[in-house]
Amino acid sequence: ILIDSAAIMASPLMRVGTGWEAQFATNHLGHFALTNRLWPAIQRGQGRVVALSSSGHRRSPIRWDDIDFAGGYDKWAAYGQAKTANSLFAVQLDALAKDSGVRAFAVHPGGILTPLQRHISHEEMVAFGWVDENGNLINDNFKTPEQGASTSVWAATSPQLAGMGGVYCEDCDIAEVVPDD
Repeated sequence: ILIDSAAIMASPLMRVGTGWEAQFATNHLGHFALTNRLWPAIQRGQGRVVALSSSGHRRSPIRWDDIDFAGGYDKWAAYGQAKTANSLFAVQLDALAKDSGVRAFAVHPGGILTPLQRHISHEEMVAFGWVDENGNLINDNFKTPEQGASTSVWAATSPQLAGMGGVYCEDCDIAEVVPDD
């Protein structure tokens, strides 16, 4: 079992390696590299790979013409692109690996207040309706870290998903398809 969950969110523009935009590099390229390095063990064990995505994937497709935001940076579009890449990675990995017994899943863990939000200002959190002016939580849709981890664990281990893969999961179930707005 491999759960690819490292992430940064809505960070200021940072570049890593040879100039990769940091959210894409951390949230997707790192997962891709780790999965490839561990592939012999995953394949030997007929394992499962869980790629953490987010509802943020709705914020941006893959920007093939400017994947590193050289033409102007938007922290939310960069986050969305990285999460779209995670979902597409799970779908493609599953298509390539299912004949060898490996299945892959994209997972939306839900909203969880953790240090992942370190780059989101108090003003943004108020504007999103997460907290009030005093910083008190006003949105009861947030999950605890344990609740947030549950879908990843479920996708990695559930017998309900035997013989399945390449699907997007949330709330310990396969998510319903949401039409484009």
